[in-house]
Amino acid sequence: MSDSVFKRNGGFDECIGALHDEIRALYLADDVPWIIGYSGGKDSTAILQLIWGAVAGIPVEKRHKAIDVISTDTLVENPVVASWVGHSLEVMREQAALQKMPFVPHRLTPAVGDTFWVNLIGKGYPAPRHKFRWCTERLKIKPSNTFITNKIKISSEAVLVLGTRKAESSRRHANMVKLEAGRVRERLSPNASLPGSLVYTPIEDWSNDDVWMFLMQVPNPWGYSNRELMGMYAGATADGECPLVVDTSTPSCGDSRFGCWVCTLVEEDKSMSAMIRNDAEKEWMLPLLEIRNLIDFRKHGAAKGEGEEERADRDMRDYRRMNGSVQLFFDRVIPGPYLKKYREMFLERVLLAQEAIRKAAPPGLGNFELLTLAELKEIRRIWVIDKHEIEDTLPGIYQKCTGRVFPSKSVDDSITIGSAEMSVLKDVCGESDADYEMTRALVSMAAQGRTGQRRAKLHDDLTKCFKRYLHGTEDQALTYVKSVELERSKINTPKPGAEEGLK
Repeated sequence: MSDSVFKRNGGFDECIGALHDEIRALYLADDVPWIIGYSGGKDSTAILQLIWGAVAGIPVEKRHKAIDVISTDTLVENPVVASWVGHSLEVMREQAALQKMPFVPHRLTPAVGDTFWVNLIGKGYPAPRHKFRWCTERLKIKPSNTFITNKIKISSEAVLVLGTRKAESSRRHANMVKLEAGRVRERLSPNASLPGSLVYTPIEDWSNDDVWMFLMQVPNPWGYSNRELMGMYAGATADGECPLVVDTSTPSCGDSRFGCWVCTLVEEDKSMSAMIRNDAEKEWMLPLLEIRNLIDFRKHGAAKGEGEEERADRDMRDYRRMNGSVQLFFDRVIPGPYLKKYREMFLERVLLAQEAIRKAAPPGLGNFELLTLAELKEIRRIWVIDKHEIEDTLPGIYQKCTGRVFPSKSVDDSITIGSAEMSVLKDVCGESDADYEMTRALVSMAAQGRTGQRRAKLHDDLTKCFKRYLHGTEDQALTYVKSVELERSKINTPKPGAEEGLK
């Protein structure tokens, strides 16, 4: 620990005491509201403890402004971590009231239309990849930014307290140093993405070991167990080992990180895999790993030797984009959303995994949800109303997987059509999937157009529908788009001698 921040600043007690003084001075300086980002991990726990300990030293009558503690639950967090954080917020709320502390915990979640499963199963967005990372903005950034922005609207300013540290990565270090140059107040950096907010990073110079030493030395003020937190980190480390011993009874932990269990931006969810390997009681999470591997695009492209992320799962996806257009990249069609049969397959597998977990999970997770009722309703609406899949297959899939009747009325009885009628339509259209899908969409649009609100745009909708199904196959679409691009290139290419004629 030769590079410990505590050793460089006169010792542990002196360093923490100086930080408490700094925090109290900043808190009492004005009425600008504070917002603490809390994930339940070691860094955010450390800053929350620091702020709590400092504010505890202020007389109750001077604790004049609330400190909001925001925790964003993406709804696809590692369930062990999500349960830990959720309970922590409940305990924190109780203790804040008992200790007359100004902390107000908030559990934030993405809007129903932004959740992971609504986008992947409902809209058909392909599993996130580096060239199409649609998840972070919807699941994490929007919920917290909406909360912060609303605070700024009321108070015109806000101080955002984060547990970011320079030692986390060279990129993080460079970014924090760059922001420091723009500081207009001591220790408060500007926030380029959220005008009106300033960022306070109390542990910016701490190392990983410094964080764990603080958490082991200072009891959690809202009564949670930091040793259990350390145990959770140790359990998520592949070999269960930790590089530093703080005392004789408790090992420190390494760089374990927790995130969304569905994440396909990494090749493997190492933390969840390690949890299962290190603790037989967590084997109930195995269905989650299976789902995660099912949606991993690498698993589908590897057999064909395709290295390009956007083409790895192309056989599962429509050759048309979400808006019905066909676009090329180096003479190849850019694949669009997942096809209906794969979206239905994902739904079935997720519901089956949910039922399996409910039977095998420990007490307290008997009502474990991978898909909320609100998400299921939105997926159903998207399929029937937006995608014109009027077979309305979701209730049947739900009952097949759960043994229960889907607890919601029909999306619109005037639009959905019975399976017998759809079977007749399928027979009439023969082997042409395009003819069937186009006719189905036209029937749906006509039904929706019975209301005045939809009738106004019916003509445009019908035109788009005919354009969408202009080609029966991907090869036909590819040939057509290439021919159109060739004609455009001829028009835009000057004829020989044309430049001379312009002089």
